[in-house]
Amino acid sequence: MTDHPIVRLRPKISATRFRHGHPWAYDNELVLDRRTKKVAPGTIVELQDSERVPLATAALNTTSRIAVRILDVPGVAIDQDWFEAKFRAALALRERLYSAPYYRLIHAEGDGMPGVVVDRFGDHLVIQPNAAWAEVHFDAMAAAAVKVTGASVVVKNATGRARGLEGLDTETQVVRGSVTAPVPVLMNGATYMADLLGGQKTGLFFDQRDNHAFAARLAKGGRMVDVFSHVGGFSLAALAGGATQALAIDGSAPALALAEEGSRQSGVADKFSTQKADAFAAMQGLGEKGEAFDLVVCDPPAFAPAKSALSAGLRAYEKVARMGARLVAPGGYLVLCSCSQAASVANFRENSLRGIGKSGRKAQIIATGGAGADHPVHPMLAETSYLKSLFLRLN
Repeated sequence: MTDHPIVRLRPKISATRFRHGHPWAYDNELVLDRRTKKVAPGTIVELQDSERVPLATAALNTTSRIAVRILDVPGVAIDQDWFEAKFRAALALRERLYSAPYYRLIHAEGDGMPGVVVDRFGDHLVIQPNAAWAEVHFDAMAAAAVKVTGASVVVKNATGRARGLEGLDTETQVVRGSVTAPVPVLMNGATYMADLLGGQKTGLFFDQRDNHAFAARLAKGGRMVDVFSHVGGFSLAALAGGATQALAIDGSAPALALAEEGSRQSGVADKFSTQKADAFAAMQGLGEKGEAFDLVVCDPPAFAPAKSALSAGLRAYEKVARMGARLVAPGGYLVLCSCSQAASVANFRENSLRGIGKSGRKAQIIATGGAGADHPVHPMLAETSYLKSLFLRLN
């Protein structure tokens, strides 16, 4: 047994959802007396119900709205052995799913490590410790990850938005080995260039892998445009799948440079072009020129990252759908994506279809998509199921 500090639920707070596996307790659900508030952020505690019955081993951060993150059953030591067990379980799933070591290795609560993201790029690991407890235990976590995977390079990525909510710094650093250049990643027949230090998130969006593959089937033999392209996720997969031409549009010159290098390494540079521009302005311009594509993909950043931004975010998704639909050739395809946690599948679909209707087009929904299987969903936490994709055929 361990000797963790004790934190209790308030008397009128039911323990049922925690016994059923919910991983969070909010600050207004806890008895936060002076003793508890003095506990350092990230400290491992024992969560008890109001009757002093142990519920879980958890991490405490009273400065955060999510004050408790549940880690395990009561009485467990959170040490390197614990992390190694988590990484072994996660690795077993990924090795069953993928033949090459390029995937999300740890998907936060979905893999039983709340607030932690680990993406694997061959022998490079990028770890995002987005919660105070993970920051406190980072060294043990990194050592366990290296021991289990054999990785030679570890990057601590501190760009996650949640780190600010946890009172953590934003300093990204290489903590093991060295990173001297973007890392090539082979997926769906294409080569992508991942900037592990200066790119968005961890350098690449593994979550869209399956959606890239499905869209590539729709692009075969036709022209496509990849709006909000980042490093060419959809466009390079489409070219690898037989598209005749692809245009990638993004506001980031560094991202487009990586996309161009990816096209060269994929052997499709002669069919690939880029445009640095505001996505809405670029779509407006293409429409004014009368351009029409067999496949249009719009994969914007999160317009509704929180509930407070939901209304404006849904209007933005409607606008994307309306403008994107006008660029689709008759009988062509439109792919719309949202990575906004606050937007439900139903809300996203409703507003996307409204936008398509306002464009004067009619649509068939031929498929819906989410994140790949290396992004497992916690069954009691909707936030772990954030990615939504709609595949539509337009008249």
